[in-house]
Amino acid sequence: MHDAPPDSLPATGSGPEPLGGGLKQRHLTMLGLGGVIGAGLFVGSGAGISVAGPGIVVSYLIAGALAMCVMRMLGEMSAAMPASGSFSVHAERALGRWAGFSVGWLYWFLLVVVLAVEATGAAQIANGWAPAVPQWAWVLLFMVVFTAANLASVKNFGEFEFWFATLKVFAIIAFLVLGLLAVFGVLPETDPVGLTNLTGQGGFLPHGWSGVVSGVLAVVFAFGGLEVVTIAAAESDDPVRSVARAVRSAVYRILFFYVGSMLVIVTVLPWTAQQAGVSPYVTVLDSIGVPSAGTIMNIVVFVALLSALNANLYGSSRMVFSLAERGEAPRALLKVSRRGTSGGEASGGGVPRRAVLASVAFGFVSVVLNLKWPDSVFLYMLNSVGVVLLFVWALIAVSQLRLRRRIEREAPERLVLRMWAFPYLTWAALAAMAAVLGLMLTDADARPQLLWSAGATALVLAVAGLREWRATRTTSSV
Repeated sequence: MHDAPPDSLPATGSGPEPLGGGLKQRHLTMLGLGGVIGAGLFVGSGAGISVAGPGIVVSYLIAGALAMCVMRMLGEMSAAMPASGSFSVHAERALGRWAGFSVGWLYWFLLVVVLAVEATGAAQIANGWAPAVPQWAWVLLFMVVFTAANLASVKNFGEFEFWFATLKVFAIIAFLVLGLLAVFGVLPETDPVGLTNLTGQGGFLPHGWSGVVSGVLAVVFAFGGLEVVTIAAAESDDPVRSVARAVRSAVYRILFFYVGSMLVIVTVLPWTAQQAGVSPYVTVLDSIGVPSAGTIMNIVVFVALLSALNANLYGSSRMVFSLAERGEAPRALLKVSRRGTSGGEASGGGVPRRAVLASVAFGFVSVVLNLKWPDSVFLYMLNSVGVVLLFVWALIAVSQLRLRRRIEREAPERLVLRMWAFPYLTWAALAAMAAVLGLMLTDADARPQLLWSAGATALVLAVAGLREWRATRTTSSV
């Protein structure tokens, strides 16, 4: 179903998805909610507050609005044309093989590199709890456990993510409730704070709008991860309805969790009380007298890291499987386990075990590089994928611009989920992405990531172009 030429849409009955079935609506709903709630929010938001002050609320509104638009565009295409390769398949249909190849491999590389950061971060927390167990042993344990879960059944991935996401969502709701009680002085030994911390210490925008812009640069990448829900939708029992419901239910709640959390944080305490590298959640919980706040948040961050590790392993394996399915990766990766016959698995599709093993193998390499050379070799790798997410989002927007017209013309009944204010909001999102990239070029701290990522992207595009040229020559010589 992925070999349709770029100028036509796949037929609705063009054949079953080889990985189809296994994920339930509740899995996708919680994946959509929890997929972007990670360590970037729980810990990384402190860096944003330090540069934007209370204006970080506006920064999150801007970054969150951009992420919501991307998710809506992706949801529109995935509901109309479910595929295990998601936006890579959409890019190929909209722009040609070079686009599907480029965005697929860039996203795969991004996931397997970031996977090392998550595994190492979780191992550092676990090592603090049990110092007798070396950090490398924890990394090995996590990688083995989640590899086994992903090899066994897609339902295992769904169940892990369901409970991980449930815990993260519960943690944020509990934090919002406690924070609001503290704001109104309802908690013991607390007085109402009103708007003092929002207007004091330099005002709501202590560093002006430049601080808000710096805050956007600091937090926009925390919204990465929303793409996995559309990849997973292809393996649900009803892909069209599942992805539409997951996107609709997640898009507003994600913004509520992010913006709501930031508003509580900068209202309860002065923004100057926050420090980069220290979880603002811990700082707030400590201030209102929650016992063992640091330990509680360490557990939440630990779960968030394991959740991201699990999701990235899943997403990378499905992406490289889809690439192999379209002839853009070794055909050997197409080996799929036989459909289950017990425990309710009969209705589900197989598992791309070789694709899982290939992804986790490169993930292991990344982990070793992170443990051995975190400030040299691995740092260059990390910089080379630092801005890839924005490149992926840009291709999603361009693909949606082209495919939306085609779907309206050829199969309008498939538009069960529509992008808002099309095409104006899609163009606005593209302009916002270009603005972020331009601002990163002028920021001394962000510039290396942009340049390294641009280099990696140029390399992949060059390979894609060479493949196209060779294919054209082969065709013309026949």
